[in-house]
Amino acid sequence: MFSLTTKLIGTLTAAAMGASLALSPAKAADDTIKVGILHSLSGTMAISETTLKDTMLFLIDEQNKKGGVLGKKLEAVVVDPASDWPLFAEKARQLIEQDKVAAVFGCWTSSSRKSVLPVFEELNSMLFYPVQYEGEESSRNVFYTGAAPNQQAIPAVDYLAKEEGVQRWVLAGTDYVYPQTTNKILKAYLNAKGVKDEDIMINYTPFGHSDWQTIVSDIKKFGSAGKKTAVVSTINGDANVPFYKELANQGIKAEDIPVVAFSVGEEELAGLDTKPLVGHLAAWNYFESVDADANSDFIKKWHTFIKNDKRVTNDPMEATYIGFNMWVKAVEAAGTTDSNAVIDSIVGVSVPNLSGGSSTMMPNHHITKPVLIGEVQDDGQFDIVYRTPGLVVGDEWSDYLPGSKDLISDWRKPMSCGNFNVVSGKCGGVTN
Repeated sequence: MFSLTTKLIGTLTAAAMGASLALSPAKAADDTIKVGILHSLSGTMAISETTLKDTMLFLIDEQNKKGGVLGKKLEAVVVDPASDWPLFAEKARQLIEQDKVAAVFGCWTSSSRKSVLPVFEELNSMLFYPVQYEGEESSRNVFYTGAAPNQQAIPAVDYLAKEEGVQRWVLAGTDYVYPQTTNKILKAYLNAKGVKDEDIMINYTPFGHSDWQTIVSDIKKFGSAGKKTAVVSTINGDANVPFYKELANQGIKAEDIPVVAFSVGEEELAGLDTKPLVGHLAAWNYFESVDADANSDFIKKWHTFIKNDKRVTNDPMEATYIGFNMWVKAVEAAGTTDSNAVIDSIVGVSVPNLSGGSSTMMPNHHITKPVLIGEVQDDGQFDIVYRTPGLVVGDEWSDYLPGSKDLISDWRKPMSCGNFNVVSGKCGGVTN
C-alpha cells in the first residue's frame, strides 16, 4: 500500500491525490476485516509468544485462501507489547480504537491478560486468549481457549501421585498471578487429598531469573526426606533455560525428582540441550507428536508457510487455531463482525482440534479439551504417556477455593453472568 501511494504521489495532481487518499480508508474498510495480533515479539516472553504471532499470520493466510470471511479478506494488524504488562493495555486500545480490528488474538501471561481486560470490557471488543491460566475469571469479552487448572494442573498432580507415587511437592513458579493462583488451588487440592503442609514447598522467582543454584539445591534437599518428590513448574519464559540447566548440573534426573511443566513445550525445548531433560514431563492439551490426520495436515501446511521444516508446533498454537476457527464460524453464523452478535453466536460452536476430535465453546467462554501428559525425548519432542479418556470442560471457578466453589459462569441470555452464586442465587459473588 505504501509503494502504491508513493507512485500515486509522483503521478497524480494534488487534487486527484487528495481525493484518492480520502477514499482509501473507506475502501479498505469495505474490502477487508482487520484482526489484531497482540503478542510480545521482544523481552522475556518473546521466546514463547513470537510463534503465536507467526501462527496467526499462517491462519489468516489459510483463511484468505478459502475466500476470507463474509466475502472479505482478513488483514493482520501486528503490535509488539514487548513483555511490558501496562504496554499490553495501550496496544490493545490502539488495536481497537485506532486500527478498528474486529477481534484480537493475543497475550500469554495472566499479567498481560489482566492488564488488557478492562480495555476489552470498556470498548466491548473480543479477546481470544490461547494459553493455560489460573482460572478465577470469566469475562463476556474474553474467550479462554487455553487450559483452566482442571484441564492441566490438577490432572498432572493426579498422574504424578498415581503413576509415580509422589508424596512431596515442590510448587515452583514465576512471581505473578498465574503461578500464584494455580499454586493456591493446587495446595488446597493437595491438602484435601491428605498432603500435609510440611510436604509442600512453594517458591517464586522473577521473570527472567537466571541464578538457580541455591533454589535447585533447596529442591534437592527437600527431595531427600525419604518420600518421592516432584516439581510442579509454573516457571514462564526464558527463565526455564537456566532452570533446566541447573537441574542437570546438580544431577537431578527425572527418575529421582520428576518435573512436570505447564509452560514448557516444543518451542521452549528447541532452545535447550534436551538430553539431560529426558524423562521429565509436561502437561498440555496438545503435543506435536499427536498421531492424527488433522495434526499431520496442520504441520505440513505450517512448514510450507513458515518455509522451515524444523519449526515445531505446540499447545498454544493449537489453542490459537481453535479460537481463530471458532471466531470465523461465529462471524459467519452472525453474518457480521459486530462484537455483540458474535458473542451471542459463539457459545456452542464446535470446531476440529488437532488431536483427532473437536472442541466446543461452552457458556462460560471456556472450551472442551483432552488432557495429555508428555515425557521429554532427546529430540525435543514428547512421548504421550497419558491421555484423558474424553474431553474435559474448562472450569472457570475452582471447586477447591472457598470464595469460588459456589460460583458458575453462563454468558447466555437471560443469565449473562460471569460469577453467579448458586447458593445465594445472585450474580456478582466476586468481581472478575
